[in-house]
Amino acid sequence: MKVLEALSAVAGKYFAVWVILISVIAFIFPEPFLGLGGYITILLGVVMFGMGLTLKAVDFKIIITKPLPVIIGVCAQFIIMPIVAFLIAKLMNLPAELAAGLVLLGCVPGGTASNVMVYLAKGNVPLSIAMTSVSTLLAPIMTPLLLLLLAGQWMPVDFFDMFKSIVQVILLPIVLGLAIKRFFPVAVEKSLTVLPLISVAAIITIVSAVVSGNAASIAASGFLIFTAVMLHNGFGLLFGYLAAKGLGLDEVNRRAISIEVGMQNSGLGVALATAHFGPLAALPSVLAAAWHNISGPILATYWSKKHAGDSIEEAPVHPAETKL
Repeated sequence: MKVLEALSAVAGKYFAVWVILISVIAFIFPEPFLGLGGYITILLGVVMFGMGLTLKAVDFKIIITKPLPVIIGVCAQFIIMPIVAFLIAKLMNLPAELAAGLVLLGCVPGGTASNVMVYLAKGNVPLSIAMTSVSTLLAPIMTPLLLLLLAGQWMPVDFFDMFKSIVQVILLPIVLGLAIKRFFPVAVEKSLTVLPLISVAAIITIVSAVVSGNAASIAASGFLIFTAVMLHNGFGLLFGYLAAKGLGLDEVNRRAISIEVGMQNSGLGVALATAHFGPLAALPSVLAAAWHNISGPILATYWSKKHAGDSIEEAPVHPAETKL
């Protein structure tokens, strides 16, 4: 168990390195990974099951006690990122499948790696966790609805089919995780330290499957879409911060909302793109899985050295944070 815990810590700490490494390997030697594409949905379900195991009632306390920052943050999440993705796709004149994939990345909920980044940035961790949870629970409605409005010009969007997919790969695994934790709390508590290892293994397997299946497309348009992903993430971080500042929130809340808005659930983006748009549409989410875990620590390190005020609410970060 000690060995697994050590491996889990290393896997979580150097997640971006593993994503970049497996991406390069799968790009150069795609054949061994080509058969993994059929397991993407199952693997994402495993990651979301882990999220369900880590959720606690205290995570939702801020929604009742201080709902305004949560409302502002979730609204910013589902307004800023989809619109920015749409505008970038238009201005850069991306091919249809890549454009739809970038908009899809903008329409998915926040990723849970953001919780760790907010903690490192001395932001409001309870707000970050609440935003991740609420945006994830709203995803079955908001993600297909936003895609229908913004991505329909590039690719056909089936609202109800996508709604069903998100319920299957997000909500059901989370509910199952909550149920397992409710009835087997001791066993779950003992397993939490190895969950990052499982989550990271699942995500890098998803990344390897998509990269190997799109090696030729990456060679042709990888730089273009990577630029789009970087711009999308950068504008999300900036506009999330400015939205929170403009609405009168303090510094710790601004930092939390900035990082939450800027970092997306790229694993869900990969799964939905592969299932509903095609493998090429998954490329923006694959690149985001790496880039978000590079830009996030850079920003968190910068903010960690700057005073954020005294209004921060302390809360422990879950030991099983997944890197999405």
